[in-house]
Amino acid sequence: MTMPRRLLLVNGPNLNLLGVREPEIYGTATLSDVERIASDAAAVHGFDVRAVQSNHEGVLIDAIHDAREDCAGIVINPGGLTHTSVVLRDALTGVALPVAEVHISDVSQREQFRHFSYVADVAAVHVIGEGVDGYATAVDLLVEVIAGRAEG
Repeated sequence: MTMPRRLLLVNGPNLNLLGVREPEIYGTATLSDVERIASDAAAVHGFDVRAVQSNHEGVLIDAIHDAREDCAGIVINPGGLTHTSVVLRDALTGVALPVAEVHISDVSQREQFRHFSYVADVAAVHVIGEGVDGYATAVDLLVEVIAGRAEG
């Protein structure tokens, strides 16, 4: 069976407000910029990207479930669901695809409640605090993980 050449890019609640919401923390790049950054990075490796953003947990879970059919891995910024969603974590473990967790800001330097991630132990890659350029880093590192799995 041929490995899919697609990554799922998941952005959680409030990330549709990138460029507007707290630019002193998240910068001025928009969600469209993030999707372009991830797609450009993936293209270098011969992958394409299916992007989904939702403020609704179930939509994100459905997208993760659907990724089993045609994706080789998942890049996810769960937003606030990082710190609250066991079901999002369960969806990621359930599909058994390699995961890269991305956060635009350095969550370890922010409010105490942001220090815990339900996704952390599921993700093979963690990119924290690199701004939106972290999405490219996450794609590059995730592709390395995927290549390692294909070899092993």
